Amino acid sequence: MKSSYRSAYLCAILALSLTACKYETIADPALNAVDARLLADSAQPSKGFDPYRARYRIKDPTGEQPGTIVVDTPARFLYLVEEGGNAVRYPISPGAEAYQWNGTAVIGRKAEWPGWTPGPEARRLSPGLPATVSGGANSPLGSRGLYLYEGNKDTQYRIHGTNEPESIGQAVSLGCIRMHNIDVIDLYNRVKTGTKVVVR
Repeated sequence: MKSSYRSAYLCAILALSLTACKYETIADPALNAVDARLLADSAQPSKGFDPYRARYRIKDPTGEQPGTIVVDTPARFLYLVEEGGNAVRYPISPGAEAYQWNGTAVIGRKAEWPGWTPGPEARRLSPGLPATVSGGANSPLGSRGLYLYEGNKDTQYRIHGTNEPESIGQAVSLGCIRMHNIDVIDLYNRVKTGTKVVVR
């Protein structure tokens, strides 16, 4: 089978399997002028993007209450539980094995195109890092940051976008949860401060 036909065949099989599993595609969120400009300047996912790891609405696999964010670290997906037994599923990059964590937190703060201040571990691993990186297309936190708190204390963990979209689907971060920039904008628009986050 020629490669072009094989690719088309595999895409058709995937589309049928996703339909059978009742995967519902979700349109990209509306963008303001700043988002449109900065996303255009940001690193883009490769053309080899796996459609299975796209953003979908599916039957909720978590058992958590509607409104809860659930991070499934081994599967490398994040779920936002919805009313009616569904969840929006997003592909993520969780922490590398040495930096993975689990527990419960809440979103204590939200930010658009946040800047980044490297923590002690990041500085230990890369001593040449700048003191801070301004928010924008080159920030490691990407288009949005959701800051995770336990009580009133910042855990230093975030759910955020990335300037390394090729990392999505891999466990490579220092414990934060990376998402595609367009996906974290979609999630940001759907949740409020105080939202419960369960990391498994």
